Amino acid sequence: MFKQVSESTGKTVTIYFEGKPVQVEEGTTVAAAVLDPSHGWTRTSHGGQQRGPYCQMGVCHECLMNIDGVPNQQACLTVVAEGMQVRRQNGVPDFHQEDKNHG
Repeated sequence: MFKQVSESTGKTVTIYFEGKPVQVEEGTTVAAAVLDPSHGWTRTSHGGQQRGPYCQMGVCHECLMNIDGVPNQQACLTVVAEGMQVRRQNGVPDFHQEDKNHG
């Protein structure tokens, strides 16, 4: 199905996908880390349909996720980091509500 194109470092980091720890090889993108069939989808559309990474190069925006509390992050362009918190993004976030919570 998918093949890693870079040399394996053998080192892993732990990210938290939907609050659950996931061991991921260092240098992997968030999108690749959550492509495992057991994880399923990365976001929902406005209508609630489950979506997943598509182009893997930052063009289609199907991989938008909430990464470390920041919505609308392109998971295909974000490399995993130790302790990273990754959550599915559901529909379109209410930025005004987030501003109230952070400001």
